[in-house]
Amino acid sequence: QTKTGIALLYDEVSENAYDIRLKLTKEVLTIQKQDVVCVSGSDHSANHRTVTLRRQPVGGLGLSIKGGAEHKVPVVISKIFKDQAAEQTGMLFIGDAIIQVNGINVESATHEEVVHLLRNAGDEVTITVQYLREAPSFLKLPLGSPGPSSDHSSGTSSPLFDSGLHLNGNSTNTAPSSPSSPIANEPKYEKRWLDTLSVPLSMARISRYKTGTDKLRSNAFEVLALDGVSTGILQFYTAQESADWLRAMSTNISDLTLQNMKMANKCCSPSDQVIHMGWVNERLEGTDSSQLYKFKFLALKGSSFYIFSTPPVSTLDWVRAEKIYNLCEVLFKIHKLWLADDCWLQANLYLGIHQDFDLEDQRPYCFSVMVGHGKSHYFNVELGSELAVWEKSFQRAIFLEVQRTGSKTYMCSWQGDTLCFTVDFALGFTCFDSKTKNVLWRFKFSQLKGSSDDGKTRVKLLFQNVDTKQIETKELEFQDLTAVLHCIHSFIAAKVASVDPVFIDSQSIARKYMYSN
Repeated sequence: QTKTGIALLYDEVSENAYDIRLKLTKEVLTIQKQDVVCVSGSDHSANHRTVTLRRQPVGGLGLSIKGGAEHKVPVVISKIFKDQAAEQTGMLFIGDAIIQVNGINVESATHEEVVHLLRNAGDEVTITVQYLREAPSFLKLPLGSPGPSSDHSSGTSSPLFDSGLHLNGNSTNTAPSSPSSPIANEPKYEKRWLDTLSVPLSMARISRYKTGTDKLRSNAFEVLALDGVSTGILQFYTAQESADWLRAMSTNISDLTLQNMKMANKCCSPSDQVIHMGWVNERLEGTDSSQLYKFKFLALKGSSFYIFSTPPVSTLDWVRAEKIYNLCEVLFKIHKLWLADDCWLQANLYLGIHQDFDLEDQRPYCFSVMVGHGKSHYFNVELGSELAVWEKSFQRAIFLEVQRTGSKTYMCSWQGDTLCFTVDFALGFTCFDSKTKNVLWRFKFSQLKGSSDDGKTRVKLLFQNVDTKQIETKELEFQDLTAVLHCIHSFIAAKVASVDPVFIDSQSIARKYMYSN
């Protein structure tokens, strides 16, 4: 199914926006611009058309113009009046920039100068025009359906006025002149939407933020292809339109990512499948405020969590990840950066409809992945639906890895002794001497009643003795305490999920929010 619609392409340098047409298919987003094309006859110069107009006693030249050098735009035809001289040529269109009048170049002329030239040019006026593909939206030229006669009225709200040239001007000839009409063998022209840029959506990414900052664009976003080609900033007339297009493009990108995952999984063993992957923004630590975020591509595959700067497109690419972490040793956490009183935003934020709250210094839809040695990565996604998918995917990937691994053993020490600490999916916790392999103590997951740590290397685990009901404290020291604590968390969560999956689902923060909307 193809989705089409009119939008604006915003140019950050000139700060002008241009009318464009978007065409979205399952695999490609195409940007189209209007242009005048020759559809029959011999066309010597596709860009420039030279047309002779015969001024009529009633209606004059039959057109209006806007713009001029004082507005930093060429003079363009803004109206063409039905059944009058300009329309009868079949060669003039709304949006045509006037290049010459009777051989005089007017590209740098002001509005008044062009009006004066056209009004005093006599009964026959020869003009050379070129269609202005990037007419700034402030000219308020009606788009209408392509064609010269469909656009014969336009709004008067433009800061640039229309000068009507449908009056007689200084005509010396009072007899009715023969109408301007296309000669049989002359080329025939039409105004059409032409493809100017196609952006493949496979592995593409979307950004609603001004590059690297927390500044959210109003009703606008940018789509970037895998090879870095950008659509530019797509601006929409309403927040609802912007939300609809954002969701449609995100859905198509997600569907293609799913296809890529299925292809990749054909080459991988059952224990090394891709669970989920996609683009996120990572918040950069200790950098200047102009570059707060950077695009990263995350993947959950087999036993590992990968962070890439660009997506892996071949099996060899998986080794060039910036970071690789064991899934048992990471902790996924959603950040509720939503409202002052810490409640969920309504559906409007999910759709991106309301921007009357202050999002200047924070992005919604954030999560962090805490890793070993107390470090963490802080990520942001564009939509609430993406956040829910990441939450569920991390949960699934970690639970699968725990069940596959079965147990993990870490070296530790206490009071000078070198010990081994094992977390086992079936047995719970076991501590044994690394040399003699003698078991020092063993507890089930259900016996762990609490823990405390010094934030560095030392942890106290509080277990309840089954027989005496007394709490027993076990102290251990680890080189990477964070990884061990995350591992304990992963195994217990996986154990609970295997016994009571409904409980795990009920704990989903992002999905609770999604369903409430």
